[in-house]
Amino acid sequence: MVNKNKKNMNIKKIAVLGAGTMGHGIAQLCADSGLKVNFFDISKDNLKKGHESIKKNLSILESKGQITKDQADNTMGNIKLQEKLEDAVKGVELVIECIVENLEIKQKVYEELDSICDESVILASNTSGLSPTAIAKNLKHPERMVVAHFWCPPELIPLVEVVPGEKTSPEIVDKTVDWVKQIGKEPVRMKKECLGFIGNRMQYALLREAIYIVEQGWADVEEVDKAVEYGFGRRLPATGPIKTADLGGADVFYSISSYLFKDLCDSKKPSPVMKEIIDNNNYGVKTGKGFYDWNDEKIHNTEALRRELLFYFLNEDKKLLNK
Repeated sequence: MVNKNKKNMNIKKIAVLGAGTMGHGIAQLCADSGLKVNFFDISKDNLKKGHESIKKNLSILESKGQITKDQADNTMGNIKLQEKLEDAVKGVELVIECIVENLEIKQKVYEELDSICDESVILASNTSGLSPTAIAKNLKHPERMVVAHFWCPPELIPLVEVVPGEKTSPEIVDKTVDWVKQIGKEPVRMKKECLGFIGNRMQYALLREAIYIVEQGWADVEEVDKAVEYGFGRRLPATGPIKTADLGGADVFYSISSYLFKDLCDSKKPSPVMKEIIDNNNYGVKTGKGFYDWNDEKIHNTEALRRELLFYFLNEDKKLLNK
């Protein structure tokens, strides 16, 4: 989504480290918003694949009438492939890292970034749950390290969680929030860090209860998913859980909570049903079996539906912005 206010941007040039699903999506949306993007990956093959994925994404957006060919060409023109980290961070104002979710590897990368980047450069991580304080542990300038957690696919999902570490400066948080707005996304500012941040804590709380219902024999997997897909999932884009409680009556929700909370799953360990599935080397779509049986047709139909829904909400977001 092209930001109409891009002339007022403070940040003009960024580096995206990592060319996987998140990295190439973030590179795409930043380039689409008019930023110059240095795109880097330690693997030349991954970098090439990431670049091709951006072209494919833009082609899909063009076919859906979301963008014009000129916009697609301009986006590609704003992306420069870099094969050396030193070249990737040269002259940038912000680095967004999208590498493997391994704390030790991230710490090493950030130590290197801390040594080669100017002190004014914001060092942001797209980690989905690792502690920014831990990532910045060995930095000389930990005040400039912050989490900017995009959600997949980043070119379509609006949310970005902005999470400070213990030593992150308020100014860096403010600048990161402004950058997220500049590229047309919706920043959610956390006061302080916690494991999993906001979204994943709620997502995994829902997953725990969903699997628990199956474990107890109360309903089959398909019925549990349908209860979300055809029920409260339909209203979540408009009203989150706390707003829903206000709309439904805080007194009503309090009354229900008084008896239901005691019966909800509070396990501190992953589901034994999930463990059994994994122990049988069934990992979901990538192996053809998980909680569900997956064939190529089912995968295609499910992914196509998800993407169509994302395009629908993207259009709704545009309507709201233009009001």
